[in-house]
Amino acid sequence: MQQKKVPMRTCIACRQEKEKREMLRIVRNSEGTIALDFSGKLQGRGAYLCKDPECVKKLKRQKLLNKSFSCFVPDEIYQRIEEELLGAAK
Repeated sequence: MQQKKVPMRTCIACRQEKEKREMLRIVRNSEGTIALDFSGKLQGRGAYLCKDPECVKKLKRQKLLNKSFSCFVPDEIYQRIEEELLGAAK
């Protein structure tokens, strides 16, 4: 019997490949709205991020979502992601 293939994704901060379910997906939909996708099923362009606090800090410091989505991402979005992940980790 064949085993299912585990989907792998690359973190935009540390560039490490990990299993999809271990990472947080950030989505930009067709209207330009950016949201956290905990289900992994929202429509739109996705970027994946480790749940590691260092990756979250690097994401904010280097404005990596601007590069991933090829558009300006307001600081409020970075702040919300930081609160969501680091607040949950504490």
